[in-house]
Amino acid sequence: MESKLMENQYDVVYIGSGPGGYTGAIRASQLGYKVAIVEKYNTLGGTCTNVGCIPAKALLDSTEHFHQAKEQFKTHGINLNGDISLDFGQFIKRKSEVIGQNTSGLIYLMKKNKIDVHQGLGSFVDNTHLKVTADGKETVLTSKYFVIATGSKPSSIPGVTIDKKRIITSTESLSLPAQPKSMIIIGGGVIGVELASVYARIGTDVTIIEYTDSLIPTMDRELGKALYKTLSKLNIKMLLSSKVQSAANLGESSSVKFLDKDGKEQEITADYVLVAVGRRAYTDGLNLQAAGIETEKNGKVKVNGQLQTNVPNIYAIGDVIDGPMLAHKAEDEGTFVAEVINGQKPHINYNLIPGVVYTWPEVASVGQTEEQLKAAGIEYKSGKFPYSASARARASMDTDGFVKVLVSPKYGEVLGVHIIGPRAADVIAQSVVGMEYEVTAEDMYRISYAHPTYSEALKDAYLIASGQGAINI
Repeated sequence: MESKLMENQYDVVYIGSGPGGYTGAIRASQLGYKVAIVEKYNTLGGTCTNVGCIPAKALLDSTEHFHQAKEQFKTHGINLNGDISLDFGQFIKRKSEVIGQNTSGLIYLMKKNKIDVHQGLGSFVDNTHLKVTADGKETVLTSKYFVIATGSKPSSIPGVTIDKKRIITSTESLSLPAQPKSMIIIGGGVIGVELASVYARIGTDVTIIEYTDSLIPTMDRELGKALYKTLSKLNIKMLLSSKVQSAANLGESSSVKFLDKDGKEQEITADYVLVAVGRRAYTDGLNLQAAGIETEKNGKVKVNGQLQTNVPNIYAIGDVIDGPMLAHKAEDEGTFVAEVINGQKPHINYNLIPGVVYTWPEVASVGQTEEQLKAAGIEYKSGKFPYSASARARASMDTDGFVKVLVSPKYGEVLGVHIIGPRAADVIAQSVVGMEYEVTAEDMYRISYAHPTYSEALKDAYLIASGQGAINI
């Protein structure tokens, strides 16, 4: 009996195996701790790996290939015999195979790093004991430290009840039984525009209903305007400044009632209504009160600057705490907590966590937006370079979009970088490095950029912001 108890005693237990949980667990193991992960579901990886980032990107890539074959191959001199068609079953199957490859990789990493995995629902008994329940069996884990990394779930709005049949979330949209003829997406944020891209490219009639007057409203306004133009080319109908009142499952279809920008009530129907209005922190079943853990009014776990809850040996990371709900934020925080427990003094600059939208062209942003700088009364200069003037973008027929950099005129400090264009998700990394180490705009344009590349647009934007002219094509 004593041996069994010893088996379930740990130094650190991460509750949740998403990017924050598995990354943090690996780092804690590397630092010499005995570590365990508790996962409610049968597969590791959390939302990102199973029903979020990874499967969405698989579908986005597949549909972009399909779209290019239909729209661009002839221009490239590639002639396909017969009609181009989509095998929807294979389309979904490939996505599932990508998920399987990633989850298998996580199992390997857990074994390699000697991390115990306990499958089941974790529930606090007190601040040093966690009960794990699976298939009617209970196991109690004892640990010096716990890290809550249970992520988030899709949320909804008043009047819209998600039934996962006709009124669905992003989760169900990734595994539909057949290609829908039409779809209404409530919400024009990151999830909404990405999934709109997936289905519009393969011929689904897509309508986005967005409450604010801009797509991706949390990002720089110019990005939202440019994205509106590019999504229009996919024949996506976008209804901005529109307030959804209700949604209904009609059996073989669904409907949405909303107030348009003029305040008039409208109703439209489609095969599915996809609710993409954000996500909520998920702590259901954790029994936080048993450990004495305090939460915010919005249900998120309250933490200090060290990501420590009000209970000193319990930490929280990722979507369950304040801040952007991003996988890479959770990864940084998971590692951060492991190093804090180890007595180190790591840091995270939340201003420099990039945001990305995987439409095509991609959208990426880091630092402050023009709107934020204006609101704070901060002086800045803007440098903007269009991809239509980029030789690399012309070669690939990806000339939509631009790079915009915001620079302090006093010292040349880079305050923000906003990109909509080809491979923006990768190009933004260079600016994150520069801003992290306080490299000036002059430094950024004086370094060598390979030619021709998409990243050269950054060089020219920095030159323009510094009062000089662009030098590349």
